[in-house]
Amino acid sequence: MPWNDNANPGPWGSPPSGDDDGRDNRPPRRPTGGPRGPRRPDGGPDFSAQFDRINERLRRFFGGPGGDGVRPGAVAAVAGIAFALWAVSGFYVVQPHEQAVVTTFGRFSRVELPGLRYHLPAPIERVEKVGVTNLNQSMVGGSNRGDLPEESLMLTGDENIVDLDFAVTWRVSEADKFVFNVRDQDAAVKAVAESAMREVVGKTPLTDILTTGRGRVQAQAAELMQRTLDYWNSGVTVVEVQIRSANPPSEVVAAFREVATAGQDAESAINEANTYRNRVVNEAKGDASRIVQAAQAYREQSVREALGDAARFNQIYNEYSRAPGVTRERLYIETMQRVLEKSNKVVIDSQGASAPIILPPDVFRPRAGTAATAPAAPVQQQAAPAAAEQGAQR
Repeated sequence: MPWNDNANPGPWGSPPSGDDDGRDNRPPRRPTGGPRGPRRPDGGPDFSAQFDRINERLRRFFGGPGGDGVRPGAVAAVAGIAFALWAVSGFYVVQPHEQAVVTTFGRFSRVELPGLRYHLPAPIERVEKVGVTNLNQSMVGGSNRGDLPEESLMLTGDENIVDLDFAVTWRVSEADKFVFNVRDQDAAVKAVAESAMREVVGKTPLTDILTTGRGRVQAQAAELMQRTLDYWNSGVTVVEVQIRSANPPSEVVAAFREVATAGQDAESAINEANTYRNRVVNEAKGDASRIVQAAQAYREQSVREALGDAARFNQIYNEYSRAPGVTRERLYIETMQRVLEKSNKVVIDSQGASAPIILPPDVFRPRAGTAATAPAAPVQQQAAPAAAEQGAQR
C-alpha cells in the first residue's frame, strides 16, 4: 500500500469528515514550541482562558452522561480522598522531652509518652504537647530590664526592709494537671514564689538574710512553694530557689556595711580565741595524760618488783627451812661477794701458812667491773686450804 494512498483508510478507519461548509471540526493542533495555552494580544498568557479550560474539565469529570447531573463515582472518590487525608492527620510525634495531653471533645482523655502516636483527628480529639524535662525559670524582684521595687522590697522579721531578688527553677511533673488545673502557669508559679518568699522573709531577721542565713531562707521558701503548688494540683515541681541579691535599702547601705564589717571582725576575734583555747587545752591534756601514764608505769614497776622480792624471799625461806646452816653460809658468801666485788683489798687467812705469801702487783691496781678480779684467783685458791683447815679445827 503506498504511503500517499488516501483512498484506503488503513487499519484506523477513515478520517472524520468536515461540516457541510467543508471545514474540519477538529480542534487545531497546539504548536510544539513556545508557551502552551492561549495568549493575550500583548504576548502574555491568558489566565482567564486557562481558568475556563480547567472549569470545563471539572464539569466533564463530575458531569454525568450527556453533561447533566454529577457522577456518583466522582463524588465517592473525592469523599474517599478527603476522608483519607482527615484520618492521616491524626498521626503525630511526641519528642523525648515531651508528653502529649489528649482531649476528646475538650475533655481530658489520656497522656501519651514520647514516640509516634495517633489520635482521632479534629474536632473529635485534640493534642497539646508539654515539655516535662525542660527547666523553666521565673525571676522575682528583677530581670534583665531592671529592678522591680514592687516585687523586691520585703519586710523582715525584725521590721527592717530588704531589697531581695531571687530566681525559681521549676519543671513540669504531671502534664495533665499542668494543662487543666492552672490557667497561666508562668504567672501562677511567679505569684506563689513571691508569696512564699515574703512569708519566709517576714519570719527571718535581716542580719541572717544578709549574712549566713540565705541557705535556710532558700530551702524554706522552696518547701513552702512546693506545698502550695501541690495543694493546687498544678503538676509543677520546684527544683531550686536561689537568692540573686539581698541588700538593705540604698539609704542605709553604708551603715549596714559598717555593721557587717564589725560583725566579721568580732567573728575573727572569736575564732582566734577559740584556736588559742583549743591549743592550750590540748597541750594541758597531753601533759596530764603523760604524767598519769608515767605514774601508772611506776606503780606497775614497784608492784612487780615487790612481788618478785616477796617470791624470792619465800623461796629462800623454804630452802632455809630445809637446810638452815647451808643456807646461812650461802647467804653469807653471796653477801660478801656483793660487798667485796668491787673492793681493791685482799683478805688472807694466815693461820697454817708456812711460807710467805707473795701477791702479784696487779692485785692493787685500780679495777673496774668484775673482770679485774681475775688476778686475785690464785690468792683465793691458796687461802682456801687454810680456811678449810681452820674450819676443820673448829
